[in-house]
Amino acid sequence: MSFLSRCCSAAKSPFSVFGLGSIRTATKRAGGTVHNHGGSPGKRLGVKKFSDQPVIPGNIIVRQRGTLFHPGQNVKMGRDHTIYATVPGFVRFYKEKWMRGERRFVGVVLQRGEVLPRDEAALGRSRFCGLVDLNSPTLRPREVLAKN
Repeated sequence: MSFLSRCCSAAKSPFSVFGLGSIRTATKRAGGTVHNHGGSPGKRLGVKKFSDQPVIPGNIIVRQRGTLFHPGQNVKMGRDHTIYATVPGFVRFYKEKWMRGERRFVGVVLQRGEVLPRDEAALGRSRFCGLVDLNSPTLRPREVLAKN
C-alpha cells in the first residue's frame, strides 16, 4: 500500500486527524459528581407559637440550636434548647438589658393583656408558682369567691 493511499484512507476514517470525515459523538450525557448526595432533611427549627397565641403546658414555643431566645417566666428549656410552656396562658416575647447588650426572652402570661417582665414587688404568687396580681378582678382569692 502506497503512502498516498494510506493518507486517503485515513482521511475517510471517522477518527481522522485532518478533520475530514464524520466525528464521533457521545451516546450518553456527561454527568457530574454529586457531593453529599443531597444532604439530610431540614430540622424544622424556629418559632412555633407567636406572641398572644394561647398555649397549654407542654406546647413547644421555640425550637432552636443554641439560645437565640432565653426562657422567661412560666417556660422551661429542654436539653436541645427547645423552649416550652409550663402553664396555660399566652405567649409573650420581650427584651431585657443584659451586660452590654440585649437578650431576647420568651414567657407565658396568664391573661392576654399582661406584659413581661413584671413588677415583682407589686405581685403575689399564683397556683403555678409564678407571680400574678392577686388584686386583679379576674383573679380574686377563694374567700371572696366563696362569699359570692
